[in-house]
Amino acid sequence: MTKQVEEILDEPHEQIVQRVCAIDVGKDSGTVCVRVPAASGTGRRVSKVWDVPARTRAVLGLAAQLSDQGIEKVTLESTSDYWRIWFYLLEAHGLDVQLVNARDVKNVPGRPKTDKLDSVWLAKLTEKGLLRPSFVPSAQVRQLRDYTRMRADLTGDRTRYWQRLEKLLEDALIKVTSVASRIDTLSVRDMIEALIAGQRDPRVLAGMARGRMRLKHADLVESLTGQFDDHHAELARMLLHQIDTLTDQIDVLTARIEALLARLPAGNTPDPDRPAPDGQTRPGTRANAPADEAAQRRTPPTAADMIKILDQIPGIGPSNAQVIIAEIGLDMSRFPTAGHLVSWTRLCPRTIQSGKRSTTGKTGKGNRYLRAVLGEAAATGGKTQTFLGERYRRLIKRRGKLKTIVAIARSILVIIWHLLANPGTTFHDLGVDFNDQRIDIGRRTRNHVRQLEALGFNVTLTAAA
Repeated sequence: MTKQVEEILDEPHEQIVQRVCAIDVGKDSGTVCVRVPAASGTGRRVSKVWDVPARTRAVLGLAAQLSDQGIEKVTLESTSDYWRIWFYLLEAHGLDVQLVNARDVKNVPGRPKTDKLDSVWLAKLTEKGLLRPSFVPSAQVRQLRDYTRMRADLTGDRTRYWQRLEKLLEDALIKVTSVASRIDTLSVRDMIEALIAGQRDPRVLAGMARGRMRLKHADLVESLTGQFDDHHAELARMLLHQIDTLTDQIDVLTARIEALLARLPAGNTPDPDRPAPDGQTRPGTRANAPADEAAQRRTPPTAADMIKILDQIPGIGPSNAQVIIAEIGLDMSRFPTAGHLVSWTRLCPRTIQSGKRSTTGKTGKGNRYLRAVLGEAAATGGKTQTFLGERYRRLIKRRGKLKTIVAIARSILVIIWHLLANPGTTFHDLGVDFNDQRIDIGRRTRNHVRQLEALGFNVTLTAAA
């Protein structure tokens, strides 16, 4: 029996390029290799290699030189953050620059490891279209990303200072965090400020509780009875100063992020007649929008509009939506399908096939900022009475918590791709009973009857009244 021949089309980047340049990036300099056809016209190719300092003037001079030679594509290896000066300046000069993962350009066994040979090998891979470019967003999105990543880092630093303060209180035999839900509440802050000011009476300290914590007065008195002395007060003041400073900086970053989002260009103009990529209803969205929304769909939504739309997804809040837009942008043309975005984020296991045996590898690291936000959204959405919440509860029984969070995060990312790739599409929850409505009642009935008969019972079914 003859098997059907499968036709696999080349990716857009898999094309032969005649005039290429590759740069082996280092901290202080880069080894440049220009590979062009020989002037003799014999069909052979010539490689020219030289070193260029990693300085603004030197890189700008290289950009002008490459433009004069008609270089069609420039390839950079993503080495730490050293590639940025090359990518930013060459891109600004109008050159077609691509960044590639170092994993994709490993050395060939048997060849010496030198910067010169590495740049030549990188140029040969570039001209044959064997390199897959990495995703680098536009300059405005990169600027927004810097602010959101700094905010995430400072938020993590502030959390660590709160943890150090809690350890300090434990050293002073103060167990207030065993009664309060969190250490950063207003009630606990007032108590710590009073301890620093010299107040040691646990009843007075417990009287500073607010709201529902007042009902725990007796427990607070016991937990605030300790040995808090002057050296604890001095250290606690230092920690609170650091926390307040970080809080002010986070507030400044949040205001700047909102201002940048307001100036961010809108996404692609939506096509009202564009069908879903798979020809079916997009998960978590409405396939057919009402007629009165047709005019709105012709206008590309702004970043502020997309944040409001993403905020409708269970587990996604405004701050999380800001991080998502900062990490992947509004233009989904770099991700032809939702699977490309999921693969780039490393939210799907790697498939390893050899003969008839197929195994799955690890998901990989991916974008840690985006994965952190999606993981948080998955854990939060799993507690809701929505389709994602029901899916979370169905999977966690047989897959465990960690794999379930990855699966829900992937589902959320697929929904995000559809919302960004098809502006004007609104989020619509499929409902908790979505899977129950798709159950084949006849098949399930036959399975239950077969199991009972195997146990030695005669089964007679009667329809319920």
